[in-house]
Amino acid sequence: MGKFNKKKSGDLPAISTASLPDIVFMLLFFFMVATVMRENTLKIKNTLPSADQVEKLDKKDLIMYIYVGQPQERYQGQYGKESRIQLNDKFADIGDIKAFIAAERASKREELRDYLTTALKVDKDANMGIVSDIKEELRKENALKINYTTRQGDISQNKD
Repeated sequence: MGKFNKKKSGDLPAISTASLPDIVFMLLFFFMVATVMRENTLKIKNTLPSADQVEKLDKKDLIMYIYVGQPQERYQGQYGKESRIQLNDKFADIGDIKAFIAAERASKREELRDYLTTALKVDKDANMGIVSDIKEELRKENALKINYTTRQGDISQNKD
């Protein structure tokens, strides 16, 4: 009768950790799918002008953004107070637009390159001369699909 041991009272069974990796990977997968990555860090002041007739663009991955505006206060010591161009996360000159467009086209699949749109996010107080220079460079690069990004609102309220 020595083969059968009596159960000791008060002992808890061991917790099974077999499903723990499954739970961890489910959480990891959820956060990978649900997290939205920030595109660019703005180094310029970018108060968009308002417009009363706006359309939403469908495919955000086919848009190349060019930001124009006055540098933020922490960058004004280095770059001054004049309107500047920002491509991705760095300040750029007019001559850098050609390389930017070429790099953006190279990063897309060949069949999508014809559908790329250049979106200009121009501060409402920016000088239009810099916008004209940007448009001239875009013409040279044959990037002819241009979109001016605005915010929706009544134009009559914003007259100065």
